[in-house]
Amino acid sequence: MLQQLGMGMLTSVLIFTLTLLGALPLALPIAFGRMSRFKPLSMLMRVYISVMRGTPLMLQLLVVYFAPWFVFKIPLSNGYRFYAVIIAFVLNYAAYFAEIYRAGIESIPKGQYEAAEVLGYSKRQTFSRIIFPQMVKRILPPTTNEIITLVKDTSLAFAIGVLEMFTLSKQIASAEKSMVPYAAAAVFYYIFNAVVAWAMERIEHKLSYYR
Repeated sequence: MLQQLGMGMLTSVLIFTLTLLGALPLALPIAFGRMSRFKPLSMLMRVYISVMRGTPLMLQLLVVYFAPWFVFKIPLSNGYRFYAVIIAFVLNYAAYFAEIYRAGIESIPKGQYEAAEVLGYSKRQTFSRIIFPQMVKRILPPTTNEIITLVKDTSLAFAIGVLEMFTLSKQIASAEKSMVPYAAAAVFYYIFNAVVAWAMERIEHKLSYYR
């Protein structure tokens, strides 16, 4: 049992890690597109964010997994299941992170942009040296909430047959007629979330300007 749960735990951690590595950087260009003065791009990003946030992640998983067959008649392989999970998770969470980024960027007073322009900073220098550090500090709390939600959402991978922690615990509990696998899964999710919350709190503390 422990070996099976360990494999499921590894899969859950892998989904979590790859989603963050993909969604966090992808959200930045989406946020810029959302704030763009070029209306077609801004509208496209608005629609994308609205669809990703307005439909269930489980439905998005099913669409990403089955779309190659229904649209292009490409045969589905077992190996594609995991890739479909990562694609769906990254696209979904990038939309949420993009809105968090946008709120953080727009919360910076416009006077700081004007002051940077007077000092001779380019737009890229203004963002990287002045706006971005302040934005990161302001978005950490809502970003932490989304990351904690991601830990729990990894269990949705069962929708397309990916054997992560929760799915394996259900299978073992059903086979052994025991609640122990469920308890083990609960402990895993709780500890995982506690570690994430602790790490994000440490980052927030380091970025605090008032101590």
